[in-house]
Amino acid sequence: MNTETILKSWKQKKFKPVYWFQGEEDYYIDQLIQFAEHEILPKSEADFNLTVFYGRDVDWAAVLNACRRYPMFAEKQVVILKEAQHLKEVEKLEAYINAPLETTIFIVAYKGKMLDKRTKLFKLLQSHAEVFNSEKIKDYKMHEWIADLVKSKGFSSNSKCIAMLEEHIGNDLSRIANEIDKLSLNLTGKKVIEEDDIEKFIGISKEYNVFELQEAISRKDLVKAIKIINYFESNPKAVPIQQALPALYTFISKTYTAFGMSDQSDFALKPLFYNNVNAFQQGKLMMKNYGYSGVEKLLLLLHQYNLKGIGIGDSGTTGPTLMKEMVTKMMI
Repeated sequence: MNTETILKSWKQKKFKPVYWFQGEEDYYIDQLIQFAEHEILPKSEADFNLTVFYGRDVDWAAVLNACRRYPMFAEKQVVILKEAQHLKEVEKLEAYINAPLETTIFIVAYKGKMLDKRTKLFKLLQSHAEVFNSEKIKDYKMHEWIADLVKSKGFSSNSKCIAMLEEHIGNDLSRIANEIDKLSLNLTGKKVIEEDDIEKFIGISKEYNVFELQEAISRKDLVKAIKIINYFESNPKAVPIQQALPALYTFISKTYTAFGMSDQSDFALKPLFYNNVNAFQQGKLMMKNYGYSGVEKLLLLLHQYNLKGIGIGDSGTTGPTLMKEMVTKMMI
């Protein structure tokens, strides 16, 4: 069961008495709760038949009492429990879940973790409720996920634009979705998202970003690398060292892995870079320009400067200064 399937059934007015949404990825849970709160019931019915609780502010008895009420002037009522992970004695919900009312749609958002599968509550949910596990997107799927989201909004874009979003925002799905929504609102009459659009409406420089820094390091272009870091220094919110180094490590470690592959053909290497054409080309360039020992040196320097960036073995040198020192040592 996924969000699309659940939303489709809700739009068709097909409901189950209990829904339990849990897991580490808030984005999908928020999508479902947003629809449940604003779309399941028409406004005329919601005034009397929609109840929303927050786990921090309510006790289990109040939740069960609400679930056991009958709807007023409607066929169904909706009871939503947000932040259920903070509800004290959450196991007390077992009594209702074991015998829910058909006239109540009880929806629970249990964020940040999963229930222990050994508990009675979990076992009851497996047999009496619709359970959705919202898991974090794997890093190797992020590029594809962003591209699919762009397409679902009616737009297209190239791999470099997708990489700019991925490298700048990371795996925060809600923020990525918000930024793409911002683009869709501003790109009136356009169907292609370009680098200029990302720079203008999201504020990610098309010339000075982590992706371009990777490119400069791959080409051993020290002048360009220093220019990019100078931009980071002048714009502290653009790319702090704590964000840049992990992104560089992910890319360079893939290049390092490529040296250990028996098949180093383009066909074999592309999946290593998640079929991102630009990253794949950068990786091949880095292999050519640095060789195995050179790439190994890059990883060691990244580890060393990551420690310095968090204050280990360094007396307080600024992030941009550390990055300049690091890329200089990489290329000499």
